[in-house]
Amino acid sequence: MNKKAHWENIYQNKSPEEVSWYQNAPTISLDLIGACSLTHDAEMIDVGGGASTLVDRLLEKGYKHLTVLDLSENALEHSKKRLGNKATLIEWLVEDITQFSTLKRYDIWHDRAVFHFLTHESDREKYKNVLNRSVKVGGYVMIAAFAMGGATKCSGLDIVQYDAEKLKNELGDNFILIKQCTENHVTPSGNIQNFGYFLFLKN
Repeated sequence: MNKKAHWENIYQNKSPEEVSWYQNAPTISLDLIGACSLTHDAEMIDVGGGASTLVDRLLEKGYKHLTVLDLSENALEHSKKRLGNKATLIEWLVEDITQFSTLKRYDIWHDRAVFHFLTHESDREKYKNVLNRSVKVGGYVMIAAFAMGGATKCSGLDIVQYDAEKLKNELGDNFILIKQCTENHVTPSGNIQNFGYFLFLKN
């Protein structure tokens, strides 16, 4: 399957408010980012941020160095239109995270529901290599994923379920779990999806 074509098609034919992962207010992500006590000059990247409203809220809170990366250009275009002139304050990247390379080193890496789509070990290894290169020592990594016993597919694609132990084993000894929480996400159609949110500190 061509994953890029898959996601481009979704965001070409649906509004962001129609997809199952839509959040009007990314409350848990904002709480976890706030728990990191970063300055407004911190470098942040939202991996798979697409049409998410997280970047809007971070701008409102005064954060200045924000990057949003997504495989789908159509998803990013939704965010740019929503933000209007403020979109120029964001770095927008149309990239496959498993092939991403940057000279930047981020203070926080935010990923709500990208890692769980990586069903092949080789793709997870590539993701983790990018993560290790891109996040500063002393930086934070927040990953949200479908919880154990919950959904096995999303948007027609297989996913991998995670709990804290399983995700910690994936990331390795360089990452210390410092906070976790759960979410019963209500989709636009009224279904409940169980998510786990995990905040790590990089050694």
